[in-house]
Amino acid sequence: METGVKAITEMVRRESAFVDRVREEVDKVIVGQQVMVERLLIGLLTGGHILLEGVPGLAKTLTVRTVAETMNSRFQRIQFTPDLLPADLIGTMIYNQHDSSFSTRKGPIFANLVLADEINRAPAKVQSALLEAMQEKQVTIGENTHILEEPFLVMATQNPIEQEGTYPLPEAQVDRFMLKVHVGYPGREEELIIMERATGIEKLQAVRPVMTSAELLAARATLPHIILDDKIKRYIVDLVFATREPQAYGLSRLEGLIGWGASPRASIYLNLAARAHAFLRHHGYVDPEDIKSVALDVLRHRVIPTYEAEAEELTSEDLVQQILDKVEVP
Repeated sequence: METGVKAITEMVRRESAFVDRVREEVDKVIVGQQVMVERLLIGLLTGGHILLEGVPGLAKTLTVRTVAETMNSRFQRIQFTPDLLPADLIGTMIYNQHDSSFSTRKGPIFANLVLADEINRAPAKVQSALLEAMQEKQVTIGENTHILEEPFLVMATQNPIEQEGTYPLPEAQVDRFMLKVHVGYPGREEELIIMERATGIEKLQAVRPVMTSAELLAARATLPHIILDDKIKRYIVDLVFATREPQAYGLSRLEGLIGWGASPRASIYLNLAARAHAFLRHHGYVDPEDIKSVALDVLRHRVIPTYEAEAEELTSEDLVQQILDKVEVP
């Protein structure tokens, strides 16, 4: 077994060499926000879509664009607005009067990395247009279905404090996002550097492409080989089941506070995200720390609090954190 772990670790270290280059390039532009950058890399490695939530001015859009610039791929930013139509997103059929035929005009969704900026500003019919692309990695225009080129990843941003002119994402779409990442404020020293960079004479350094699609797809092929012990697998299932049956895990105080627990998609994404987290650490195996590091981002949007929880000012994050603190770690 030890030999197997060593061999897999060596393979992971070899295949993950580009990760340090990407981080180095991103650091030329982005100050701090290491968690956000890491979660975006996890999304790239797993093909899981990412929802970034934070107040304006925290470099969400800039970070996504910078990560995209480190990769030789097609990047597309879509500004979601109340008057956006599904055809503006996926494309439409164009009638040609000369020969009475129809041709397909593909929309901006046909890219490798798609930034859905302020996704909650578009109405439900536009948000729903993303569902097929996010889940099936394909788009249907008219009678034709078009397969999206790999890698394909949607990175969306939303503002949690502004409600006027916004449309809350339906639960079905929120569940399509592998991770929901809360983006916080920078620290004092980080903000000082940000201020100096933004107001100084020197221009920001240009970001170079240091990762190819081939390298990314090879890294994705490596993830299934990362060792996930049976005890770790059961720990993942225990965390998810604790959101549905808290009393069975000694969390009777959560009875009546969780309206809906996490779906099986949560178990799948916890598994994948933990493997990717281990990959970013250049490890050939998953340990409990990998699970705990990503669990909140995987579960926070899949655990729905009841009115009783809201009355007690408990958020889904509070409930998930209590589960993480209580469920026994292998």
